[in-house]
Amino acid sequence: MKTTELRTKDVAGLEAEVKSLQKAHFGLRMQKATQQLNNTATLRSTRRAIARAKTILAEKQAAESSAK
Repeated sequence: MKTTELRTKDVAGLEAEVKSLQKAHFGLRMQKATQQLNNTATLRSTRRAIARAKTILAEKQAAESSAK
């Protein structure tokens, strides 16, 4: 998911997105462990997508806390 799409979501939406990405990453890790994963590059891309979503989430949470 692109950063522009992530920035349009609210905090709850971003938290849900992070959770779903983490589930997907866990599934990919299990596939790798059982040698069923063909494209190992997906591990890297999901890890980076999680980091991207967490960064934007932290930015939004910081903006909310400073606005109070």
